[in-house]
Parts: sequence; C-alpha cells; structure tokens
Amino acid sequence: VQLQASGGGLVQAGDSLRLSCAASGRTLRGYVMGWFRQAPGKEREFVARITWREGVTYYTDAVKGRFTISRDNAKNTVHLQMNSLKPEDTAVYYCALSSSGGTWPYSYDYWGQGTQVTVSS
Repeated sequence: VQLQASGGGLVQAGDSLRLSCAASGRTLRGYVMGWFRQAPGKEREFVARITWREGVTYYTDAVKGRFTISRDNAKNTVHLQMNSLKPEDTAVYYCALSSSGGTWPYSYDYWGQGTQVTVSS
C-alpha cells in the first residue's frame, strides 16, 4: 500500500487548507484512514479518522467543528478540510491506514510521507 499526501502550505490564521491522501495498492474496504500531525519537539498526535466502508468519522477535540475528514471511494482518496486554522495547527500532517482503527499511531500500518502545514499569526 502506498499513501501520497498533498495539499499543505503556508497560510494565515483563519484561513483554510484541504489536505488529500491518495491510496494505491489495495482496496480500502474494511480499513480506517486517519490523519495525524507532528509539531517540532512534540509527539505525533491523532487528528481525525474515517472508516472506509461506513464513512464514520471521529475527531480529536482540538479540531472538532473546524476540520472535516471525508472520503472519495471512486478515487481511493481521503481529504481533510481544515478551516479557521490557528498557529497551533502548525505541524507536519500524515495520513495513515489501519485495519483496526483507533487514535494511537501504533494502530496504523501504512503511512504517507507527510505534508507541512504552517499557520502564521
């Protein structure tokens, strides 16, 4: 399985960005796609996840109401729409694929390369 993340960039506080993660190499049915982020000097943390079959979503409290995770079954792609961005959202964002789901990085088997999101104040 290969995951290709894209869409990061430099924005100002209050702006929006949409990240995408394209998956190839296998069917995603039955899997969970998640987004994590890692700021300098901090541990990788869970952001959001979506079940591929049912489209059930789950978010960390810090992004609820601002971020939306969605999937495009036809394109094997997951998106993370990020609105009302804050400087504390600055991090490298990673997409990851899990057969079991969860919010811990070790639950995820495959990882994308990461895309930088920088939010200036």
